[in-house]
Amino acid sequence: MIRRDLLAAAAGLLTGCNARGPGWARGALEFAESQNEKVEAWLLRHDRMDRVRARARDAGRAFPQYHISEQVPLWDPAARGAWALEVGGAVRRPLTLPLEDLGRLPVVTQRVNHYCVEGWTAVATWSGVRVSELARLAEPLPDAGFVDFESFDAGYHESWDLESALHPQTLVAIAMDGRPLGPGHGAPARLHSPVKLGYKNVKYLTRVVFLPRRNGGYWSDRGYEWFAGT
Repeated sequence: MIRRDLLAAAAGLLTGCNARGPGWARGALEFAESQNEKVEAWLLRHDRMDRVRARARDAGRAFPQYHISEQVPLWDPAARGAWALEVGGAVRRPLTLPLEDLGRLPVVTQRVNHYCVEGWTAVATWSGVRVSELARLAEPLPDAGFVDFESFDAGYHESWDLESALHPQTLVAIAMDGRPLGPGHGAPARLHSPVKLGYKNVKYLTRVVFLPRRNGGYWSDRGYEWFAGT
């Protein structure tokens, strides 16, 4: 908790909502942010697992719903065809996984925290396929150090460092609290992991793209911290 508070304070000095700072300061801010990310990556080494406090209650129906489209995004098979998750980019074996095929892969269930940049935490149980399992199947190339997660929510996306994406608690989730994902929580599949703040957990997922370089993200490009570890 102390590490998270310290990092939140540091991030507040370096970034602001929907702003990159005045033009004359951008170079200094970007340099400071890059140094901050190195500190975060060291402090938040992924050698630990998220644990829910013994007395914590599940958020249930109170688990917040959010999207950037004017309306809740819905996959329209008549217009788009059947939904499938694409896994590609810098990989040896690109994949296209319809929902049924995704569900046939090893599915894990975990009750973990969801950390919001606004300071609140919610608890839910997620079931899905580890991103590390997708990576095992797709075989990323040696220079693939980042992963971009894309959605059909008005083009929303966020890129991650590879280590965070391959954390055992980073899932492509297809169920929440024992039920298939609903539209408000990112159906038919979404990214979820307690190792990143909520805005990095892309909902309405369509593509997982391995990259040699990071390519920002919807909120990262608007002044939010890119690394956003917890």
